[in-house]
Amino acid sequence: MTRKGHFVMKAITVETTSGRGALAVAQVAAPTPGPGEVVIDVAAAGVNRADLLQVRGLYPSPPGWPEWPGLEASGIVSAIGDGVTEWSVGDRVCALVGGGAYAEQIAVPADLVLPVPDDMDLVVAGGLMESACTVWSNLRPHGAGPGTTLLVHGGSGGVGSFAVQLGAAMGMRVFATAGGQERADRVRGLGA
Repeated sequence: MTRKGHFVMKAITVETTSGRGALAVAQVAAPTPGPGEVVIDVAAAGVNRADLLQVRGLYPSPPGWPEWPGLEASGIVSAIGDGVTEWSVGDRVCALVGGGAYAEQIAVPADLVLPVPDDMDLVVAGGLMESACTVWSNLRPHGAGPGTTLLVHGGSGGVGSFAVQLGAAMGMRVFATAGGQERADRVRGLGA
């Protein structure tokens, strides 16, 4: 579809004319890759607390990112910018972004993109990056590894459950808090 010679796509934007944020489908300009960027045809996007805060007007996208929500996405690379050599059109990828993943496409710096294994569903991969990057960036720089102990508060939440699983996979002794017996049992099954 074109409008005035520009390609357009659908995005989930924040509608604020009612005085409070609400999500709405809108037509926006489709991205083209700049130097060092890839365009991803979005298969799935995660839902994070920051997205909910953005709908309420409390968490704007950083400069340079689309103004609509979405901090993580998965999909298929559909276009490549100048200087990108590590990705090809058709690659299955996921990315942590500054905003704009709630759309049919998103342009992403190539260094923010990771491959999605062939045996992983793209919908699962769409909700992976925020938790994975949060946990990894907090564990790895602090020497976490075999023989260390990890305490995860809120082990049954998105980030917490990822932390429990990654800690156990890294050979750590993992303890976790959870609200109630059912959640505690679920976290125990993840490796705590």
